[in-house]
Amino acid sequence: MRMRSIFTLFLALLFVTTAVFSQNTEINPGFQAFDKALPAKANKELQFYAYFYNQGVAANWFPANDFLKGQIVGRLFGANTTVTSDSIRGFYAEQRFLPFFVYAPRIFDNKVTLRASFEIDWTWGDVAYGTGGNFGSAISGDQTNLQTQNVEMEIIPKKYWTINLGLQRLYDTPHDLYRTVFDKFTQTGYRMAYWGTDGVGISVRRETDYTKLKGGMYKLYENNVELQDDVTLLELTGQQNLNTKWNVGASVYSILDRSAGKGGVSILGQGLASTLTQYNGTFRFPLGADPYRANITWLGAFFARNEDFMLDRFLLSGWVNYNLGTVEQRKETGSERAWRQTATVGGLGANLRAGYRYGQTTGDALSAEVLFTSGDNNGINDGKYTGVMTGNTWGSPAGIFIGSGAYLLFPQGNVVNRFVSAVNDISNMGYGLTGGTINFSKDLIPNKLHSKIGGAMAFSPIAPFGGGNTIGYEANAKLGYDFGAFLTVEAHAAYLALGDYYDSRLVNGDRPGRPTNPWIGFICLKWLIF
Repeated sequence: MRMRSIFTLFLALLFVTTAVFSQNTEINPGFQAFDKALPAKANKELQFYAYFYNQGVAANWFPANDFLKGQIVGRLFGANTTVTSDSIRGFYAEQRFLPFFVYAPRIFDNKVTLRASFEIDWTWGDVAYGTGGNFGSAISGDQTNLQTQNVEMEIIPKKYWTINLGLQRLYDTPHDLYRTVFDKFTQTGYRMAYWGTDGVGISVRRETDYTKLKGGMYKLYENNVELQDDVTLLELTGQQNLNTKWNVGASVYSILDRSAGKGGVSILGQGLASTLTQYNGTFRFPLGADPYRANITWLGAFFARNEDFMLDRFLLSGWVNYNLGTVEQRKETGSERAWRQTATVGGLGANLRAGYRYGQTTGDALSAEVLFTSGDNNGINDGKYTGVMTGNTWGSPAGIFIGSGAYLLFPQGNVVNRFVSAVNDISNMGYGLTGGTINFSKDLIPNKLHSKIGGAMAFSPIAPFGGGNTIGYEANAKLGYDFGAFLTVEAHAAYLALGDYYDSRLVNGDRPGRPTNPWIGFICLKWLIF
């Protein structure tokens, strides 16, 4: 009897085991008993990407201050001490490495993702055995240089909704910041002319096939945690697809600046009255020593037709943005201390871009654009500032208009440690701007050998004291070859003829006479690694 019970139990266990294995095999054909087969799919919970960039540069502009050997950002002839020369040449090589780590554990069914990206930059042979960003390639190396770009967590609570929490991308375009190629950010929305940096905070997105909506709150500066001395940015932007080719969008950005200039970028500070404004080429408010607070809002709208340039041969896009607000200062009148309005703000910016694709690839195209920003001819003497403001008042750089195709007149993105241009901020120091670019590109071998020639020009609606309205004219060219997927070598060159705008000592670095015309040439290697 005992033997019969054991045999019956054995048959029952065998039946259950066979049923379980059969069920798993039916549900998952790749499943096999025991460990005789490798997993059908590799573990992709942790993914790694990287961007490698290397370039050799020749140029006739450089910083006059010997201490500014590392990262140089801002306006040509500005507070970064950059100058040009007809006899001195700069020759150097730069290198950048951007690693990206993405972790999406299976336990959360890809609804929770952690992202981290970093930046390692240097000029070949600069320094070693030290600590600091943008250095570390002299002999022996051994430099501590790891700069944090993003460390953020993404949560997908339900279909169409996404929450991003932490240090994340802060771009003034409506597209998904982590599922969109970077070049698209430079050509859509406000094209990062107002905001193109990283910021810490929380953002919420809702995206369907036809609608994109995003809201965010970012803490630009905290300063003392027990005081109301912060700089906070609020964002609300959306886009609606009208059909397969046309889309329109609108946005509201708002800065609540209670810092009175505390905190900021190194010794430059930040805010309306800081020396950072002279460094970046924005308008510096002459506010004196009295504490200030400011509320600045940007109201804007944008549109695009065939923004990816693939649905037909014609592209059209544009934006208009109006910044307004108030600046108050705490004044003492006898025993009374009160906040009183110092100035109002109201400035307009607009952009229009058109393109025609004559060939089979997006590299066979002709494009042109115009850019306008209002200016102010007397600062805030009349209690009004009628020019444009961007994120460059609070960060360096925080607004990067790098998608125009220019290299020296407007900024360009093929840089490592030296991000300098004549009009580094679209406000043009508060004088305003009327300018444009034209670019003709052709794929000599489709999707393999690329070429481009271009031009740019800019005028200032308001002439600085002692100078004229013409900022300059630029000519540029590019030739690139793709060795394979995302591995490219390129050669670039540009020359800028300065106009009578630079006869003014207020804008030419306080030097007598017009500076030497700047030029640059460089060969670069790009590799996006998956």
